[in-house]
Amino acid sequence: MEINPEKEVAALVGKLMLAAARTAPKARGQDELVTALVVEGEEKEALAREMERVAERGKAFAFFKRDADNVRRAEAVVLIGLDFKRPVGVNCRGCGFDCEGILKAERSAGDYEGPVCAMRLIDLGIAVGSAVSVAKDLCVDNRVMYTIGVAARRLGWLSAQVVLGIPLSIKGKNIFFDRKA
Repeated sequence: MEINPEKEVAALVGKLMLAAARTAPKARGQDELVTALVVEGEEKEALAREMERVAERGKAFAFFKRDADNVRRAEAVVLIGLDFKRPVGVNCRGCGFDCEGILKAERSAGDYEGPVCAMRLIDLGIAVGSAVSVAKDLCVDNRVMYTIGVAARRLGWLSAQVVLGIPLSIKGKNIFFDRKA
């Protein structure tokens, strides 16, 4: 007999979420996503510690420390990022450039690196939406977090200009709500 085996399900759900992200529709069928799954252990703790380091930037970044606590309490963390290599080619100018110009534009790095193609960012959003819908359908608590993606980028875990993190929790109460700033 296994007591409370549901906690082990988080890694499986994370993998199913990444499958949904990978197969989500993408502009012109071109996939520039990179993904990873972090489960219990040293990597999850390293991610939380990096989030706390970002929180040291000042009062406006205190939410990184709060979110680090969520990472520690979560059973797994899904990472989905955009590794922008080429624009879609429709010259929408959502990025501030035409498709030829964005490739020549000076890169600017911060929490994220840009510019990146707006259509590719939409692809990322659709993939994240597909992923969290899997977690929802399987009754696994989750929350999309910018903070996790920033820490993952700083750690160099994904070759991506933009990363979002989705912690997963299977507990009696959703740990991602009623949080203190």
